[in-house]
Amino acid sequence: MINFSPSFITDEHVTDDIVAFQAREADTEDVLSLLIQTAEWFKRNGSTQWSGLLQGEDSHNTQDAIVRGHVYGFRSRRHSDPLAGMVMLLPQPSAWDRELWGEEGHDGAVYLHRLAISRAFSGLQLGEHMMKWAERGIRFPGQDRIRLDCIRSNPFLNNFYQRMGYTYIGESYIAALATGFSKFEKLL
Repeated sequence: MINFSPSFITDEHVTDDIVAFQAREADTEDVLSLLIQTAEWFKRNGSTQWSGLLQGEDSHNTQDAIVRGHVYGFRSRRHSDPLAGMVMLLPQPSAWDRELWGEEGHDGAVYLHRLAISRAFSGLQLGEHMMKWAERGIRFPGQDRIRLDCIRSNPFLNNFYQRMGYTYIGESYIAALATGFSKFEKLL
């Protein structure tokens, strides 16, 4: 039995041009392609964030997340690009989240992962619009906060999340990756 996300989109409009939708299995190739393109862009810009994707490792199991209804895509009404962006919103913590946040205190939290934007839409503040949509355009009954993480060594993302109103909760060090990760949370 497939356990679909207990969520519902309350407003598909993200901007005048961009609309949100729940990704389906037919969108899997486009979603994975966007994730790989984003990982390649991170690498070109000196970041190791999402580098596992370039070796075929997907710590967030995107294909399964799509089947479960936890991946949301963003499309332009004016352009033919398959995806302007995507984000994963988990109503329950993944193994990754439990490793970063610990085993307790997950009630009420939605976990945001893999916010990715097509380079064709860079410079349009789409990331900000997608974050705002995750806060107001979709509902998860019983959930009152969004949690996310990013690699500590990426000052742009750390500053971006704070600028978006997320509170820095602390850092978790993952020994297997020899890397620290910043944790953020925002009450809705």
